Amino acid sequence: MKKLFIVALLVVGMTSFAQEKEVRPARAQMGQLTPDQRNQLQLKKMTLELDLNASQQKEMRTILAEQSTKREAKMAERKANKDSAKKRLTSDELFAKKSQMLDEQIVMKERMKKILSLDQYKKWDDIKGKRHNRIKKRMAYHQNRKPTKIGDKK
Repeated sequence: MKKLFIVALLVVGMTSFAQEKEVRPARAQMGQLTPDQRNQLQLKKMTLELDLNASQQKEMRTILAEQSTKREAKMAERKANKDSAKKRLTSDELFAKKSQMLDEQIVMKERMKKILSLDQYKKWDDIKGKRHNRIKKRMAYHQNRKPTKIGDKK
């Protein structure tokens, strides 16, 4: 009886390890889309979430296109730097990079305030805060540390 139980445990253990881990299909499919297609999908999602009108959609389309080109350029730059050499940024370079990123976020917030109504802006800010928290939790999990208690927004 003991041998049968041990064999059964081994079989169950082997089959559980043999199962392949599923790749997130949405993430894989997003990589196959062109930047223009991704922008269109993002605009439609924002239109549904924030109830954008036609003029707001037009302005958001230009903002999303600008962000997409900046993102593609930064990704190409990171890829080139990754291939060249692994060097750590100096404190001044790190400060300049973070300062530039924060300046871009401030400009984006100001542009969104001009485009969206007060209610739409609040909703956009909440959505952005929730997304930021999810990313933070995921990063903490992957770095093998317990996620910190995160409030509703920041």
